[in-house]
Amino acid sequence: MLILLPVCRNLLSLLRGSFVRCSRTMRKQLDKNLTFHKLVAYMIALMTAVHTIAHLFNLERYNNSRQGVYDELSTALSDLADTENTTYLNPIRITNLVNTFTIPTYFGFTSIAGLTGVVITLALILIITSSMEVIRRSYFEVFWYTHHLFIIFFAGLVFHGAGRIVRSQQRTNPPHNTTFCKDHPDDWGQIPECPIPQFAGGFPQTWMYVIGPMVIYICERLVRFVRYMQSVQYKKIVMRPSKVLELQLIKNGFKMEVGQYVFVNCPAISQLEWHPFTMTSAPEEDFFSIHIRSAGDWTDKLIDIMKKVPEGAEGPKLGVDGPFGTASEDVFDYEVSMLIGAGIGVTPFASILKSIWYKFKDSDPKLRTRKIYFYWLCRETHAFEWFADLLQVLEKEMEERGMGDFLTYKLYLTGWDQSHATHVMVHFDKDTDVVTGLKQKTHYGRPIWDKEFEQVRKENPTSIVGTFLCGPEALGKVLEKKCAKYSDVDPRKTRFYFNKENF
Repeated sequence: MLILLPVCRNLLSLLRGSFVRCSRTMRKQLDKNLTFHKLVAYMIALMTAVHTIAHLFNLERYNNSRQGVYDELSTALSDLADTENTTYLNPIRITNLVNTFTIPTYFGFTSIAGLTGVVITLALILIITSSMEVIRRSYFEVFWYTHHLFIIFFAGLVFHGAGRIVRSQQRTNPPHNTTFCKDHPDDWGQIPECPIPQFAGGFPQTWMYVIGPMVIYICERLVRFVRYMQSVQYKKIVMRPSKVLELQLIKNGFKMEVGQYVFVNCPAISQLEWHPFTMTSAPEEDFFSIHIRSAGDWTDKLIDIMKKVPEGAEGPKLGVDGPFGTASEDVFDYEVSMLIGAGIGVTPFASILKSIWYKFKDSDPKLRTRKIYFYWLCRETHAFEWFADLLQVLEKEMEERGMGDFLTYKLYLTGWDQSHATHVMVHFDKDTDVVTGLKQKTHYGRPIWDKEFEQVRKENPTSIVGTFLCGPEALGKVLEKKCAKYSDVDPRKTRFYFNKENF
């Protein structure tokens, strides 16, 4: 019995590890929702192009068939009609236009299928072109409003099939012998084997595929409206260096986890625009905070409004929807974590570092994490002032508790001038860094990631390391490759799992 106990423990450990890995894999796939969204959009665009080109060829063939250009069978099928003009195969019913080349154009802009097709194609073109990164980054409002043309797109898609131009042959009594009758169109309706063929359009079915997602979307909008109506109060408004605004807010019943984000709406700027911002506060605090960097018209207007608010006064009405989860929530599931933030991308890690400080302060027994490596890359020195005070508090807390090795942080300044470099050289011998005031000196340039990953692997030879990034896509690709490169094939040794914030 005693011999079986360690075996059972090892088996449970393996099962638990498999479950955690499965959970992480599932989360990573869900975190790629934007990638999935883009792939679906590309496929819709491709299939729309194929669908449109195919219809243009079909219209040309329909028109030629009406003019008797092809064989006797296609001409006979195109001439089919009853007194109500409902039993036919060729949807082009016009023969009296002077210029036969205008027939496809006339059909395209007068039929239900043609009109809705033109509308939804134009809507799709506007949606796709305005989603290009250069427009999305520089003119977010254009991207935001044109993206809502999807409502017109799906409405047109529902009615697109109402014209029933795609038609199929119906059963007749007696049945139409297609094998024999296709060679004897003159005998249609004259002999029992060849009754006049009957055709009808299929019932439109697009609504069945659209109604489900539309109901979910409407429900989500209703939930957002309810959250928008809930009161949000200001605790503090702080202007940080480098045109960064910090808002400390209070909302009844609001609960968050580390690294989560919220959507923020300011009716004074726009009733419709909602923008995502990662929360920089810790779950242990009695408020939640966000840092907003000047990055476009909306953020510039918000910063200008907040600058005019008198100290201690309430700011403009804000709507807050959320919180919503991100990959950073999993940071405490790892014994070792690497946190990499670029510029304002440090925001989710500020939340994590604050939470760690509270957990140490309260001696939280549930804290599994035993080592954190924190990297912060900034182009200018003023950016370090956002959270330097937080790092100073953490630095002091770790020293007092004899846990100086728990947090290893490295700050990298990627842009500087000669005067700054000269100033640093003069004061290099000081105990604290001249840029941040921290004991850890600032590094100049970019990290050598091979060196950093090798060091983490050497210091943690049997650990699963969670690597978390909030930063540019290019850096994400580099780090993902490094995680694969430095992960050992042996599951008992060091393995790196890459996680990236997605908005």
